[in-house]
Amino acid sequence: MRSIVPREVRSDGRLSAPTDTIRHMPATNAKPSKVRRARVRKGEQWTPSELIEVLGERYGRIAQQPSGAPVFELVLTLLSQHTSDHNSGQAMHRLIEAFPTWDEVLAAPREAVEEAIRPGGLAPTKSKRMHELLAEVKERRPDWDLRFLGDLPLEEAKAWLTSLPGVGPKTAACVLLFALERPALPVDTHVERVAKRLGLVPAKMPAAKAHDVLEAMLEPDEVYAFHVDLIQHGRRTCHARGPKCEDCPLLERCPRVGLGPL
Repeated sequence: MRSIVPREVRSDGRLSAPTDTIRHMPATNAKPSKVRRARVRKGEQWTPSELIEVLGERYGRIAQQPSGAPVFELVLTLLSQHTSDHNSGQAMHRLIEAFPTWDEVLAAPREAVEEAIRPGGLAPTKSKRMHELLAEVKERRPDWDLRFLGDLPLEEAKAWLTSLPGVGPKTAACVLLFALERPALPVDTHVERVAKRLGLVPAKMPAAKAHDVLEAMLEPDEVYAFHVDLIQHGRRTCHARGPKCEDCPLLERCPRVGLGPL
């Protein structure tokens, strides 16, 4: 049986560094990861390359650390829905401690899985969705090995993942980016909000469409940095309510779409 535990998890079943931290919370003094340096031009709309440079210098960025564990990322992304990174990380810790393999998760009574993931919120709903998801993965890949997705053309890999129950473009992109280091862009609420305020995509564009449009603007080696940097900017400065525009490094060339005058 294949263990749940990916590279970031110690042999005792505990994460050596929270995967949600690796994804979304780089330290402020982290060195920017290597991406193409852009020449910052004044008076024009920010380009993705410029955003990566400016925001990377502002917030820092932990280097990409792919887990090599697609099923782990599938489940973690499910647990992260409608909750904080801290809570979803706790839920994942407890799930790993209670059930060391995916076969054990799938065979466990629903109530036991609910109890394990309760810190992540919506435990009855998430446990049901997790069972449906894992059952389908097991049916298609009895050995739980989804690393073949790293060898498929990117669009085929996305299509395979989104054909699973409950998996949309964001979850598929999270699996490909964080497990397999594929250049798929997850567009969460922060990335979507910042991109729309900057005028990179139309304000009324659905998030599902924004995945494709934003990803097409990026070079493959920019995808991870763009994702992490826009999340950091959305969490620390460009808030949904009360954005700190006066302290924003992008203000000079930001159209501030959807916001009132300063």
